[in-house]
Amino acid sequence: MTKREEIFTYVKDKYGTEPDYPWVKFPNYAVLRHSEETWYGLIMNVPKEKLGLPGDGSVDVIDLKGDPDFIDDLKSKDGVLPAYHMNKKHWISIVLDSSFPTSEIYHLIDSSFELTKG
Repeated sequence: MTKREEIFTYVKDKYGTEPDYPWVKFPNYAVLRHSEETWYGLIMNVPKEKLGLPGDGSVDVIDLKGDPDFIDDLKSKDGVLPAYHMNKKHWISIVLDSSFPTSEIYHLIDSSFELTKG
């Protein structure tokens, strides 16, 4: 099971969330939502060069909302980057095949879920 699939299982079990694939142009971009309008996560496959990462090809990342007081500290950890295509003060991207622990990703998913509640 890929990390992407593990995350989908986690959010389905915990929040009843099914990934939504709203863009024909980006069929692998999966939105995690509270409702039709409010996102708490976005999983994308992004070319490494667009993220400033070495090598060719793409990597899966998850964008999550975080507390601005902790975003800078998180970005100092391996696998955590400024958010791709989101507000960089409030969102981060985590490279799913990095050494960043899955348990911490789940904690950040929970935090993002709470921060984006309507």
